[in-house]
Amino acid sequence: MLSSLSRTDATLTTEGTTSQGPRPIRYTRAVIPFLHIGPIAIPTFGLMVAVAMIAAYYVLRADMARRQIADKKSATAEIFIVVPALAGIAGAKLYHVLETPRELFAHPAEMLLSRYGLAWFGGLIGGFAAWVLLARAQKVSLLESLDAGSAAAAMGYGVGRVGCLLSGDGDYGVPTSLPWGMSFPNGLVPTSERVHPTPIYELIVACVIAWVLWRLGTLQIAARASQKAGSTPRWWRPGSVFAIYLLLTGSARFMVEFIRINPRSFFGLTNAQAASVVSVVVGAILWWSIARGPRRA
Repeated sequence: MLSSLSRTDATLTTEGTTSQGPRPIRYTRAVIPFLHIGPIAIPTFGLMVAVAMIAAYYVLRADMARRQIADKKSATAEIFIVVPALAGIAGAKLYHVLETPRELFAHPAEMLLSRYGLAWFGGLIGGFAAWVLLARAQKVSLLESLDAGSAAAAMGYGVGRVGCLLSGDGDYGVPTSLPWGMSFPNGLVPTSERVHPTPIYELIVACVIAWVLWRLGTLQIAARASQKAGSTPRWWRPGSVFAIYLLLTGSARFMVEFIRINPRSFFGLTNAQAASVVSVVVGAILWWSIARGPRRA
């Protein structure tokens, strides 16, 4: 039988009162850290990571095909999804445990082998490094491939955030009185307060960013096709879409961290905000260098 864990009812009290006192409201908030198929427990976070990889694959395959980087029937898109994704997971895990070295040294096996704890910036570093190596091995233009992978990366990130919501892994925000606030009393990181469902916010924003990047890619391809061979409009050179990806995703993550529960470290910023600043700065530098570079690609 297929079943889920961690379904709970909780009681909230509204500001209104009756003659008998405060008026309670019953509501249900379900979290599903694991799906059970017989004796097998499947983490919903890991399941959504797999779904995110599939979604990113279809976007990447379509983008590579329209850019004539690889045919849809080739295995290029699969390789560019699977290898960086695995490297990204490893990088995210390593970055997370290195954020708390005291806990790592105290419980190394538990920290390294735990199924929980992934850092976005570590995943970006690991995935990007693997992508660079793959581009060289496949003899594909690095900037062209990064442009093709930008919309796919944004889409995959957004879908993966659904796993954070389902498992209640602590990626939620600060308490809120907004009507869409959610509680995670039986989540992996439980809270009985109504909090901002930041994974939903990030899913929506990531989908919008993916759509914007896809449309920019369409304009980039059309603009370059209209020019003579070897000459590219200044703002549509290879790498420009990827630069915008770094700017948009870095800005979005920086903003959402203001309502997240992550601890502050650098200059009152969270680690993710500091990483977001790096992303925005690198994106701005890349965009500037592309625009200021020689006219011929």
